[in-house]
Amino acid sequence: MTTQTLTPPLQSPPPGDAPPPEGPPRAAAGEDLRALARRHGLTVSGARPSLPAYARQIWSRRDFIAAFATARLTAQYSQARLGQVWQVMTPLLNAAVYYLIFGVLMDAKDGVADYVPFLITGIFVWTFTSNTILAGTRAISGNLGLVRALHFPRASLPISLSLQQLQQLLLSLAALVMILFGLGEFPTWSWLLAVPALLCQALFNTGVALVLARLAARTPDISQLMPFVLRTWMYASGAMWSIQNLAASGRFPDAVVLALQCNPAAVYIDLMRFALIESYTSAQLPPHVWALAAGWALLAFTGGFIWFWKAEETYGRG
Repeated sequence: MTTQTLTPPLQSPPPGDAPPPEGPPRAAAGEDLRALARRHGLTVSGARPSLPAYARQIWSRRDFIAAFATARLTAQYSQARLGQVWQVMTPLLNAAVYYLIFGVLMDAKDGVADYVPFLITGIFVWTFTSNTILAGTRAISGNLGLVRALHFPRASLPISLSLQQLQQLLLSLAALVMILFGLGEFPTWSWLLAVPALLCQALFNTGVALVLARLAARTPDISQLMPFVLRTWMYASGAMWSIQNLAASGRFPDAVVLALQCNPAAVYIDLMRFALIESYTSAQLPPHVWALAAGWALLAFTGGFIWFWKAEETYGRG
């Protein structure tokens, strides 16, 4: 009879007898990685630089900003038969419509000397502000492919679009000067005042475009709302009628008249009229008009640039 020896089965040690070796704590591992990145000069991808560094980055890309603005301006009417002629025709047609409505039907020209130059100058200057702000609302959302593909300071886009609108205005001003010649307005020394007035307006427009570029990047519906806001703003800016005549009528409180006169769009329109139209004198300007123009420009551009910079890391994400 054969006896078999039973070998007891091997038993694994109960859990907990030999704990696995402990690794470094999470915080320590994270600190090691940060130290390693600093040692090799690595930075977080897309991290927001300091404000001075950001401004230097914008300045170093000034050639790109100018080239992008010129390319957009050239391509804007490339599909139209008249091409770049529409850059001048659009504000002129708007001025013709507003002359029919306000000058003829509503008699807004009464009490306004040289109403046609008054109206055309107001429409051209307002169009500059309106188009710049509308372009700002689409600066990020309309260029997402570029934003996600390349690393560059995102403020380059609204600044470039503002420069595009300034270039378009300069082309329109050439037509405006010819119209003023035909209406008996000839160059005087006051025409030189148009340069600082346009510079202040361009800075103001760019600042507002930067603000709206950030807002519309998160809330695209803003770009649908802005045409209604801008239309209301235009009517309150005296582009087609005289704020001075409204003040003289006594129908509104002084506070309302002062608010209309200090409205930044109205300030820049008034300064351009004062520069280009001989019958538009300093008596028709609001008090401290140049201080208002410079103050609005500085406040809007500085505030808009800082506001846009604070969200630099978020553009094109999500």
